[in-house]
Amino acid sequence: MRLVVADTGPLNYLVLIDAIDVLPKLFERIFVPAAVHDELAHADAPAALRTWIAGLPAWLEVRPNPDRVSNDIAGAALDDGERAAIALAIAIGADLILMDDRAGVAVAYRQGLTVTGTLGVLDLAAERGLIDLAAAFARLKATNFRYRPEIMDALLGQRRETKE
Repeated sequence: MRLVVADTGPLNYLVLIDAIDVLPKLFERIFVPAAVHDELAHADAPAALRTWIAGLPAWLEVRPNPDRVSNDIAGAALDDGERAAIALAIAIGADLILMDDRAGVAVAYRQGLTVTGTLGVLDLAAERGLIDLAAAFARLKATNFRYRPEIMDALLGQRRETKE
């Protein structure tokens, strides 16, 4: 079993575009630190997200926030969820961390972690025939997700090439 840790961002957007069910099909089990759980359940989070996390799926395991955080993580301009997700990924020896925030991704890479974000998860799900990538991207564009259009275009182009 691959050890996968998630930050708030990918979970948030996958819930908002109704694609959260791809995660257990792709990874079996996802770990989140308590800080990420708290962000997902926060009163300011979208209602759909709060409802989803209130019914905590069996494949999502909430772990306590790690006590020890390296100076590189502690000193970085990250929110609590990103910091705790990176620390948890290091603590459990995760194979992958799901994270969208650029600063968080940079810190995770410096820690030697393998990272993918919402777009990478959707691309993998499309590769395995679980979703229609163009439709998922259209739903994602209707949210406040920040992205570079050329990345979406490149991923869609790759999917078209593999179908031909």
